[in-house]
Amino acid sequence: MGHRDFLSITDLSSEEIQEIFSQARLHKENIPPASLAGKSVVLLFEKASTRTRVSFEVGVARMGGHPIVLTPEGSQIARGEPLRDTARILSGYCECIVMRTFGHDRVQEMAEWADVPVINALTDLLHPCQVLADCFTLQNRFGTLEGKKVAWIGDGNNMANSWINAASLLSFELMLACPSGYDPDVEIMADARARGGKITLVRDPAEAVQGAIAVNTDVWASMGQESEAGLRRQAFKGYAVTGELMDRAAGDAVFMHCLPAHRGEEVAEEVLEGPRSIVWEQAENRLYVQEVIMDFLLRHEGR
Repeated sequence: MGHRDFLSITDLSSEEIQEIFSQARLHKENIPPASLAGKSVVLLFEKASTRTRVSFEVGVARMGGHPIVLTPEGSQIARGEPLRDTARILSGYCECIVMRTFGHDRVQEMAEWADVPVINALTDLLHPCQVLADCFTLQNRFGTLEGKKVAWIGDGNNMANSWINAASLLSFELMLACPSGYDPDVEIMADARARGGKITLVRDPAEAVQGAIAVNTDVWASMGQESEAGLRRQAFKGYAVTGELMDRAAGDAVFMHCLPAHRGEEVAEEVLEGPRSIVWEQAENRLYVQEVIMDFLLRHEGR
């Protein structure tokens, strides 16, 4: 029986995203249905995690399922068991695999060999669960994203790439301000524009936030880039989200961050902790959106 994976936001249609959002609203307001009763979900984490791990683990439990957390150290992966073998073994035990890893090719290989749905819980290229939950958060607040403007400030990383994908499917305008040499993925940008996405890349944060309903940023050095931290601090000078920068956005604009945040680096303390910040709300919404993604993939498969 065929199954669907969620490796990128583009694995869903605009209609399916809206369907997920309306279901997520119900999950947020009520106890979710026990659609995972008697089922197990493997959470394979090759990278450290707080929000993703806890939200998936809690989500599986809330829906009556059994979450199994695997790390390379606690499994045969660290000893070099091929991913394709792991994929086939896990498929025999569980109904869904959630994977957080380094290269995007690893989650693709897992999906290729697994007989159950695979969910990308972050790769170096994309972070679709986070951005889908962020779009859900914005849609709840503003009613619709269509025709609205969202700003991304800083590194053209996995988050930026996923925002580009989202913009092309949810019809909002995305303006990214990235320092030279830290642009988002060229192919992802070209594909999104080909789908009709209104995506602009600029160098000036002040230009990017003009009229935006949401100002987004992320740490300047992500997991695995610690050795570049000093170099990146130099490159990203002037890219911090300050109160002054927020004032240039729309009057009702919100500040967003996928967390963890480095206060005083990419965002000023008073912005992160201020009235315009919705970072805790967007973090909580990960739970509801991810519950529905799991439910959606398993229903599609008829499990």
